Amino acid sequence: MARTARFDRQVALQRAVELFWSRGYYASSMKHIEEALDMRPGSLYATFGSKSGLFSEALDAYATRSGDEFREILDSAPNVVAGLQRYLQMLARCCMGHAQAPAQACMLIKTLLEVNAEDAALLAKVDAMLAAIEVRLREALQQAQTNGELRADVDCARLARLLQAQIMGLRAFATRDVPDAQIAALADDMASMLDSFSAVAG
Repeated sequence: MARTARFDRQVALQRAVELFWSRGYYASSMKHIEEALDMRPGSLYATFGSKSGLFSEALDAYATRSGDEFREILDSAPNVVAGLQRYLQMLARCCMGHAQAPAQACMLIKTLLEVNAEDAALLAKVDAMLAAIEVRLREALQQAQTNGELRADVDCARLARLLQAQIMGLRAFATRDVPDAQIAALADDMASMLDSFSAVAG
């Protein structure tokens, strides 16, 4: 029975992720949540405590899945830089055609732009998650540098911030009604930028 309850909770959280990603935090009413999760109000409050409690757990689930995807892509690549380039291109593909499945950082960026100062705890949570992504990028770049893939003079922390800013910009750009080819080209340009830091560039 414990296993079934855990599975049901994970299913509910995944449905919550999809709902909050598509509608946003404020536009997702309790009625929307009840319908999306197929739960009665009493069960929702008993399980998650509140709407903000559910949203916080959905963010955690989203961040965990995103981190797993990042590691899987890097682990399957021939080297770290190639993995980062594949990761950037994967993010672009998730944006194309207004794909239904949420993609890396989409929900975080949407929340960062939507949530107001009155929900300081949620803002702080999203900020911490984005900071963790920056650390993840920095550590990958440092590993690439250690492996001899990047020049020794590359400032990995600075490059990680640049990559994150570009990823956030790509996600925002993709919300416009633009051709998929433009989104793909931006990701290709971002991936090519990493080549300019290569230890064998030029």
